Amino acid sequence: MKRLCNIARVNMFLCTLALYCFMPSSLFAQHFDENAIRKVQMAQMAIASLYVDSVDEGKVAEDAIRGMLEKLDPHSSYSTPKEVKEMNEPLAGNFEGIGVQFNMVDDTLLVIQPVTNGPSEKVGIIAGDRIVTVNDSAIAGVKMSKEEIMRRLRGPKNTKVKLGVVRRGISDMLYFTVKRDKIPVKSIDAVYMIRPGIGYVRIGSFGATTYKEFVDALTQLKEEGMKDLILDLQDNGGGYLQAAVDISNEFLQRGDMIVYTKGRQVPSYDYVAKGNGMFLDGKVVVLINEYTASAAEIVTGAIQDQDRGMVVGRRSFGKGLVQRPLDLPDGSMIRLTVAHYYTPAGRCIQKPYEKGKAIDYALDMSNRLKHGELMNADSIHFADSLKCYTLRKQRTVYGGGGIMPDFFVPLDTTQYTKFHRQLAAKSVIINTSLRYIDNNRKKLKKQYATFDSFKANYEIPQDFIDEVVAEAEKQNIKPKDDEELQKTLPNLKLQLKALLARDLWDMSQYFSVFNEKNEIVLKGLEVITKEE
Repeated sequence: MKRLCNIARVNMFLCTLALYCFMPSSLFAQHFDENAIRKVQMAQMAIASLYVDSVDEGKVAEDAIRGMLEKLDPHSSYSTPKEVKEMNEPLAGNFEGIGVQFNMVDDTLLVIQPVTNGPSEKVGIIAGDRIVTVNDSAIAGVKMSKEEIMRRLRGPKNTKVKLGVVRRGISDMLYFTVKRDKIPVKSIDAVYMIRPGIGYVRIGSFGATTYKEFVDALTQLKEEGMKDLILDLQDNGGGYLQAAVDISNEFLQRGDMIVYTKGRQVPSYDYVAKGNGMFLDGKVVVLINEYTASAAEIVTGAIQDQDRGMVVGRRSFGKGLVQRPLDLPDGSMIRLTVAHYYTPAGRCIQKPYEKGKAIDYALDMSNRLKHGELMNADSIHFADSLKCYTLRKQRTVYGGGGIMPDFFVPLDTTQYTKFHRQLAAKSVIINTSLRYIDNNRKKLKKQYATFDSFKANYEIPQDFIDEVVAEAEKQNIKPKDDEELQKTLPNLKLQLKALLARDLWDMSQYFSVFNEKNEIVLKGLEVITKEE
């Protein structure tokens, strides 16, 4: 019987091949290569029907898609349904869960902060709580992965989860039933007044809620007396083009070009400012580095090309390709490059690449470091053919490989010692700081009622440093000598103070501490203060 079934399947396959071979070309969409499509279909059917071993046909199809995309540009890609969900959550601006910021300390989930007005805060979970059971199943002391713990805590809106919590000072375990809800994911990392009259906004990515967050940030800062703005796009890898357009609109006059796109098959499109922005006056400085990419480069290019503000930092990543998401029936997705985008001055800032050579493309950053481009602006060379001019002041700018800042800030490769880098790589700094805040939260909150008081007066005590060094020794991490230790201490203390500020307040306070030693931020302050 099995043999007859196999014979029948083979015969069906051969009949199907014949049908495809004689299918009229009118059934194929315009511009498609009919023979190429048939070849792919025939190959997959041949494997499914005739191959000696059983195969996962879904996996074969995925591999075929990946194989096709790998021969194109470095940014066309395929994502599985799981990868699509994980990728979309931060861009969508929310996920469904219990609403806590947490980290793992000694194999236990430690609540850093509950989300304000989130499900956990509403039932009484507080910073410093340890969640040890989820629906009566232990998650502490069982070496469960962080991803698995997150999977158990997350779930559809309005579903309930029972949490077992250990709280410092209370001997019995506490139990809370939390009703899951939509949890906002912020794409703006920090908003604060960095100096009198100067606001600071750091955007981490461009998602569905970024524009609203940005408008709220501008409103807050204006109420606090902001006249000029530092827009920090360091390490911003991009996101939604429309979010970048909407934010650029807040700075530009009516009719000003923001960006335009051109592709082989998709229509060209111009994105133009409406003139109704909240920050049409006042000085602007944009901060970028080598990891500023895509949508973040759109904002930077628009402000630079329109001579709306100055750009400070290091040459940006150089991603000038537009991807269109193509949803597949099983929830997977192809992100296919369909166009280039161009800054108002006509620059395509996509860095060079060879099709099918993604590895070479990925090594670009290490090559920049090797060639000295991150340390010295004179090491960066642009061809005259890539020269363009800003639209109002006719300043020279270049396309063909990221956005070059108006004020270059070299990377200081000596800033962090080998000892400091090892402390960070082995999570010694983060884990020790979490234990310290856990043991001293109430004391610190009582001593420093406001962040301003903490920032001005708090200094890392010696016993805190001793804890870091002792934890490092347990992992066989030691400074080469006392000189290396002493060189490590200033940056280590700054990092520890910033982490404490984050855990006692939020990310704005973290950056408020950390930025006081960030060379790009400090140069931005110098530029915005002097610029007329």
